[in-house]
Amino acid sequence: MGKLKDFLNAIKPDALLLKGLTPGVTTEADIRGQMGTPETERTFEDGSKRFEYPRGPQGTSTYMVDIDARGKLVAVTQVLTAANFAKVRVGMTEDEVRRLLGKPGEVAVYRLKPETVWSWKWNEGGPSGDAFFNVHFDASGVVYTTSRSDIIRGH
Repeated sequence: MGKLKDFLNAIKPDALLLKGLTPGVTTEADIRGQMGTPETERTFEDGSKRFEYPRGPQGTSTYMVDIDARGKLVAVTQVLTAANFAKVRVGMTEDEVRRLLGKPGEVAVYRLKPETVWSWKWNEGGPSGDAFFNVHFDASGVVYTTSRSDIIRGH
């Protein structure tokens, strides 16, 4: 039953996924019951936690859910935004980028270059609609540049 519930949560519209979540009131158990099992769960030294919920595999949103040391919701943040992408800096590690943006929708490894490119589909807005934000890591696993690419639709 757990896998079925996780599947249904994965395809649940965002409005239903987030409905009724109230900072300071909603508990960790409530969050798990409503949103399912997080992709990643981080526990910090002060006892607070951050759950990662990517919507996809190629969804345009990833939610970070922050929980305080008492087990109460602090905030839910959609992290696939232009403001968050602007925080990615040359020299960041893969772990730092993952903590900021969540699990990438695609990972491409180019052995001859050598580089690894992580990509997130996001809603860029305007006439272009969805696009990819790409983070390029060098052979040592640190960011050396970022890029944007269009989503090619059928002809």
